[in-house]
Amino acid sequence: MDFWDAISQRHSIRKYAEDKDVPEDLVDRILGAAVQAPSAGNRQSWHFLVVRNERLKLALARAASQKFVGEAPVVIAVCAVPERSGARYGTRGTDLYTIQDTAAATEHILLAVTALGLGGCWVGAFDERAAATALDLPATLRPVALIPIGYPRQPSSRSTGRHSIAEISEQRP
Repeated sequence: MDFWDAISQRHSIRKYAEDKDVPEDLVDRILGAAVQAPSAGNRQSWHFLVVRNERLKLALARAASQKFVGEAPVVIAVCAVPERSGARYGTRGTDLYTIQDTAAATEHILLAVTALGLGGCWVGAFDERAAATALDLPATLRPVALIPIGYPRQPSSRSTGRHSIAEISEQRP
């Protein structure tokens, strides 16, 4: 899929085909796209957990209070590694840059998902402690996004409007 098509076709998918798993090679390609994201000082302060276990997916769905998270064949938990960025940038690295790094990686994941004909959704609203507990994360990892991924149950198109460029930008000579 063309880059511009992936951008225009990407939207949140919350209903997945129940009989189609996501092959491991596609997950590898998606993670390959994630690690190509930019990061502050090339610190790559991220860690990805691929969750296929039904019990863990349901625990993540409860942490997010969003049932569809547990219904996807795969959930990628995007975690920040604050100290990796903090080692170079101090508090600004641990508090800001690592979050920016994971946000860039998350968007790369979503664009790769779209380009591969899959659907996904960026879930940021979840109980961080409950997700960390479910995933048995060490204190060095902070879960910042959950991305349920699967084949869309039905074809759909972007239904949410977008602000015009004139509304959200201005030129500064």
